[in-house]
Amino acid sequence: MAGMSNLQSVFPDEAVDSLEIRLARNIAARRKALGLTQAQLAEKLGVETETLSRFERGKHLPSLATLERLAGLLQVTVSELLAEQPKMADDDALVISSWIAHLDEDDKRFARAILKQCCEHLEAKSKLLGS
Repeated sequence: MAGMSNLQSVFPDEAVDSLEIRLARNIAARRKALGLTQAQLAEKLGVETETLSRFERGKHLPSLATLERLAGLLQVTVSELLAEQPKMADDDALVISSWIAHLDEDDKRFARAILKQCCEHLEAKSKLLGS
């Protein structure tokens, strides 16, 4: 068992490969949906860009503490990152959510109200133009 990862000593190779691939795919998909580069996410996570790249290629598994921080930054649960078919909101909802995530509650309400007004204005304009 020398040279085997802890996971490989507990799970069969297929299970580990499946876990690594699932996690890698889910991290990359979620990061891209939020409009973040690897460098931006790595900086927020406090790791080197290459480390995040290894996570996304399935070459390295993050520690549980890092996985938990990563899930928080990606606005999902750890179980969603590990899921075979993660439930993902549409890209627009993710991007808007990431924009307002760090605002205080009053500023979030303000930003949502402005966005709603913009959408209502554009919808009314579209109806006037006969769309």
